[in-house]
Amino acid sequence: MPATDVPVVRHPDELTTAWLEQALGTGPIAGFALERVGTGQMSQSFRVTLEHDGAPASVVAKFAASDPTSRATGVGLGAYEREVRFYRELAPRLGGPLPACHAAVLDPEEGWFTLLLEDVAPAAQGDQIAGCAVEEARLAMRELARLHAPVFADPELGATPWLNQEMPLNQALLSQLLPAFLERYGDGVAPEHREVCERFVASLDGWVADRRPPLGLVHGDFRLDNVLYGGPGSPRPFTVVDWQTVGWGPAMLDACYFLGGGLPLELRREHEEELVREYHAALLAEGVRGFAWEACWDEYRRMCFHGLLMAIAPAMIVERTERGDRMFMTTLARHAQQALDLGALDLLPAPGAGRPPALRPDPADEGRHAPGPEELWNESWYFDAVTEDGALGVWARLGLYPNLGVSWVHAFVCRPGRPTAGLIEFAAPLPAGDAVAVDDGGVRARLDCEAALERFRVVVEGTAEAFADDAAPLRAERGTPTPLALDLTWETRGDPYAYRVATRYEIPCLVRGTVRVGDEELELRAVGQRDHSWGTRDWWSAEWVWSAAHLTDGTRLHGVEFRLPGTPAIGLGYAQPPEGGVEELDVVRAREDVGDDGLIAGGRVLAVEPLAFGALRLVAPDGRVTSFPRAMCRFVGADGARGVGWVEWNRNVDLAG
Repeated sequence: MPATDVPVVRHPDELTTAWLEQALGTGPIAGFALERVGTGQMSQSFRVTLEHDGAPASVVAKFAASDPTSRATGVGLGAYEREVRFYRELAPRLGGPLPACHAAVLDPEEGWFTLLLEDVAPAAQGDQIAGCAVEEARLAMRELARLHAPVFADPELGATPWLNQEMPLNQALLSQLLPAFLERYGDGVAPEHREVCERFVASLDGWVADRRPPLGLVHGDFRLDNVLYGGPGSPRPFTVVDWQTVGWGPAMLDACYFLGGGLPLELRREHEEELVREYHAALLAEGVRGFAWEACWDEYRRMCFHGLLMAIAPAMIVERTERGDRMFMTTLARHAQQALDLGALDLLPAPGAGRPPALRPDPADEGRHAPGPEELWNESWYFDAVTEDGALGVWARLGLYPNLGVSWVHAFVCRPGRPTAGLIEFAAPLPAGDAVAVDDGGVRARLDCEAALERFRVVVEGTAEAFADDAAPLRAERGTPTPLALDLTWETRGDPYAYRVATRYEIPCLVRGTVRVGDEELELRAVGQRDHSWGTRDWWSAEWVWSAAHLTDGTRLHGVEFRLPGTPAIGLGYAQPPEGGVEELDVVRAREDVGDDGLIAGGRVLAVEPLAFGALRLVAPDGRVTSFPRAMCRFVGADGARGVGWVEWNRNVDLAG
């Protein structure tokens, strides 16, 4: 069993002889040398050559990525937890082609982990592009059966939460990545393979939802690059590594993924069924019962689409390299042709079938959450409203930054043709305890959840600034001091909606209460929304366009397009028709015309006409600057439907530079 009582080592330079002695249970270790192995992006691995009397002569140490973004991805996807728990809880039950694990420790709060694994050198890593010989594939099938058989169709593991996390690569995401993938690789994708990809993505949600038995342990990325073939002096002939994608799912996925992507075309066609029969026979020899050959072959055919998924998505979201491009093109061509050869398109569900129901937020999430370790971890409550005639709008935000020791308090009152009043505070104190309230003497903000997911009261008071030029805040210019106060209630009118890809939810609302600017007191009756999010948000490394529209027929439209450097824009959204319910959208696209002053002259989510702005200039702790022109807008649809709402643009530009 691996050691679990040693401290987590965050970086290779923190590794010590004392830690190695404790983890390995050896006598004194005089010293050690480190050599980087592998090219992982979410993790980093090192061969540790030991100076001591006895065995082992070397081990492999695996750590979380040192890059904060990569590490946050590993934590967010649950990859670190899965691999550590695999070696702690499952590897001892499985045995077979696995490296011995000496230590497996995890710090879930700060996102670090350490694995100390057997060094299986002089084993050789497979090559996904070159492919493998039939006998190498035969060995892989026999060894895969040894991994699968001990827990095949195990009902307890089938109910284990960490093995059954929701897959983030859903139909909405792939519907946006596929066009960019096909545009990037152009003629590198054969026309018949392009059609296979398009047909699969149209049915992806239904394909994922069709979890027919038998289910079993799934490596998830069982391919040549993640296996090691032993040579003279290796501890075993075959070793499987990189268990960060392990899960519970269709039992035939790994076998189909390996053979479809690892065997060159003619070898696969000639030997595919023979090799699958060998895998099936090995399962039966290991004690699996009730799994007929016919079911095995049908499930194998149905799983060949996993290879398309693992080519399209990673190609568009990881750093692009020459070898990566060749690997993705090879993988896609092999699996698309596999689908055609096996007639697997006939096994796909109808396009659009199987879409999961929209998620609803947990009422407990209305309150505060425990912060993560990242400097820019924050928790944010947003509120906005606009009268249906577009004459008056407000937006307010309380953002807590516990690792920076500050709260952001923003409140804007916007009226077309009148100066915008903006309360802008970036250094308010953090609320005490579990309160959602700030009072530093000059700025007071109190958020009261009066009925979870139903009613929220917002009270803000302080000295704002009146800006005759809406773009003045983007240039860090000051306005004329003016008192501002809000006492407003957001009442739910629609379905609370939780995003699948982020810890965030939004709620359409009717808004009632009073607004005071200077010596004017206004009664507000408006449509609006509120949202709540928590997690790491780096405003200065990504751009987005977010919108929430209320149409005169009662339809609510929400959409956001993320623009991440080096990747295609990704749009998410949903509609709430007047009769109720939520319709999730596969694609959201936004375009805007940016004026010389940094404000938005117009845009296309629907046709967007900004009426007035509550704009901000946001400065990161390291000096980066982003422009945040948030606007109350009038919307016009292609069918003539009209409405009002808010749009925000986050733009990573320094307008003062």
